[in-house]
Amino acid sequence: MTLTALPRTRLFLAIRLAVALAAVLLGIGLQWLPYDMAASTANEWLRDHFVRINASHAPEQRLVVIDIDESSLAKAGPWPWPRERIASMIELLIEDGARGVALDLVMPEPADAGGDARLAMLARYGPLVMPHAFDFDGYRPLRVGALGAGIAAPLPRDAVRANGYISNHPALRAAAHVGNIGFIPDRDGMIRRLPMQTWFAGQRYPTLSLALLDCCAAPALPGTHGATGGMDDGWGMRRLPYSRAWEAYTVVPASHILDQRWPRQLIDGKLVLIGSSSLGLADRVATPLSPNTSGLLVHAAALSAQLDIRSGVAPAPWPGRLLAIAFGLLVTLIATYSFPRLAAWANMLMLVAASLLWLTLAWRLSPHDAVFNAAGPLLVNLFLLLVAVPLAWQRSQRQSRQLLGTLRQYVADAVVDELLRSNLEDPLEPRHGEVTTLIADMEGYTNHVAALPVEAAAQLTRDFLECLTGPVLERRGTLDKFTGDGLVAFWGAPLPVADHADQALDAALGIIAAVRRFNQQRHASGQRPVRVRIGIESGMAMAGDFGSSTRSIYTAVGDSVNVASRLETAARDLPHDVIIGPGTAALSTRHQLIRLGDITLRGKEHLTTLYTLRALSDPAVPA
Repeated sequence: MTLTALPRTRLFLAIRLAVALAAVLLGIGLQWLPYDMAASTANEWLRDHFVRINASHAPEQRLVVIDIDESSLAKAGPWPWPRERIASMIELLIEDGARGVALDLVMPEPADAGGDARLAMLARYGPLVMPHAFDFDGYRPLRVGALGAGIAAPLPRDAVRANGYISNHPALRAAAHVGNIGFIPDRDGMIRRLPMQTWFAGQRYPTLSLALLDCCAAPALPGTHGATGGMDDGWGMRRLPYSRAWEAYTVVPASHILDQRWPRQLIDGKLVLIGSSSLGLADRVATPLSPNTSGLLVHAAALSAQLDIRSGVAPAPWPGRLLAIAFGLLVTLIATYSFPRLAAWANMLMLVAASLLWLTLAWRLSPHDAVFNAAGPLLVNLFLLLVAVPLAWQRSQRQSRQLLGTLRQYVADAVVDELLRSNLEDPLEPRHGEVTTLIADMEGYTNHVAALPVEAAAQLTRDFLECLTGPVLERRGTLDKFTGDGLVAFWGAPLPVADHADQALDAALGIIAAVRRFNQQRHASGQRPVRVRIGIESGMAMAGDFGSSTRSIYTAVGDSVNVASRLETAARDLPHDVIIGPGTAALSTRHQLIRLGDITLRGKEHLTTLYTLRALSDPAVPA
C-alpha cells in the first residue's frame, strides 16, 4: 500500500464509522419524536395500515351503540328532538337492563321543562354520563354552558390542559358523572389518540368512555387498575388501538329503541353509548379505519379498549422502542461490514430483506406499544441506502480507477481502453491464442551491482527497467512481470493483435535504442555500459489470470514462452542483442531478418533456427 493510499483508507474508514454513527443516532432519535411533528407522518401512515390489517370483525358484545341516524330523524322528526323524547329513550334503555348510558350529545340550552327535569334527575341519580366538549385549541377559548364538577386536583402528568368548553345548561350541572367528548386531531386531521384525562380550572375530567366505566362497569380484574394496554403514549394522550372494525359493533337506530322494536336481551347488561352519525349533526371525523366516521364510534373504540384492559385481554406492553433501536443497530452493523465487501445489488437486497423483516415485526408489535416509531428502522434503512450505498459505490469506483491505473502500468493505454469498450464479461479469463513473447534482461547484472551501494544499485535497476518498459507499452504490449533485472511481455492477449510479431520486434528495437541512450548517459558519468539480451518467439499459448485462491497474476504459458526464455539465454553466447525464433520470423511482415544458424536449445530435441534483426546489423541504420 502506498503512502497516499493509507490516509485515504483511513479517511474512508472514518467516513464509514461516521455514517454508521449517524444511522444509529437517527434510529434512536426517531423513537422520541413527538407524535404531532411532521417527521412522524411515515410512522402514522404505517400504523394506520397496521390498524386496518389487525382490526377484528368478531362482534363486540359488551356494549351497544344507539345511533340517532338519518332514518331515525326521518321517522321521529328533525333535530333537535324534545328532551322528553331523549329522556324516554334513556329510561327505556335502563329498564331493558343497560348497566350505564353515556350521551355523546351536548345540550347547552334548556328546552322543554319536563324533559330537562327528567334528564336532570337521570343525570344526578341514574347510571347516566353527561358530556362536556372541552376545547384544546387555545386561540378562541370557549365558555358555553355550565361546567359540571370534576375531581379537584393539580394538573397531573397524564392529563391534557383544556382552554375552554361547551357544556350543558345549568339545570344539568349537578350530573353525578361527566365525561369529555372533545378530540385533539393529529396534524393530518386524523383521530388516533384521546385525552383520557382533561384538566381545566383545577378540576380533572375523564373522557366519556372512562367516565362510563367508572360509573357503571363491573370492577376491573386484579392487577389491571391503571394499566394502559400499551395505549399510553407519554404525552398526556392515549393511542386508540381501534382493535375492532366498525362492523363489529352493534349499532341500533334510535327510532327502534323509541318504538321498542329491539330485543331486550340485546341491551341487558351492556354499556350503552348514544350519539349521532347524521351528517346534519356534523359529528364526523377521520380515523385510521375510515376517513369519514361518526365521532360516536371513536368513543365506542375507546370503550372497547378500556374494557379489554380491565378484563385482562388487551395486548401486553412490549418494549417497542428498544426493539426498534436494536433492530436499526443490527442492520447498521451488518451494512457497515457488508457494504465495502459485497456488490451494490447484494447490499440493496440486504436492505430490502431487512425492511420486509421489520415490517413483519412492526405489524406484530404495533398493538403492544403505542409510542415506538414503526417507520424508524425503515428510515434508517433509507438513510443507509441514500448515504452509505453511494459512499460504498464511490469507494468502489475509486478502487476501480486505482486498478485501472495499475493495469495501465502493465498494459498499454490503448489496450485498456479497447478492453473497456469490448464489454467482455471476463477479459482476463484464460484463453488459447497466438501470442508473441519478449523476454529481456541485463547481462552481468550481479557484477554491475556487486560493488554499488544499495541506493545506487536500486537506481540502476529502476533506470534499466524503464528502458525496457516504455517501448513495450508504447507498442501495445502486455507487461507480464518483472524478473529482477528484466521483464517478460507478450502481444496478442488479452486482446488479439493481428501484427503481434511485428509489434514485439518494434518494441525490441525501441528497447535497444533506449539502452543505447542510457549507456551514453552512463559513459558521460564514467560508468560502465550495460548490455540487454532479448529473446522473442511466437506461437500458441494460453494467456489469462492464473494463480492460487489468495494470489493471482495475468500471464501467458506455453511452449513459445519457454522458447523465448531459451533464446534470451542463448544471446549470452552470441554477438547479437536480439535473438528471434522461427515462429516470429514466419509471422513478421515489416522487418528484415538475418538467419544466424541452427542450435539445439536446452530442453529441445530438435534444432531451432535463430534470427536477428537486420536493422541492428546494418551500419547504415543510426543507433
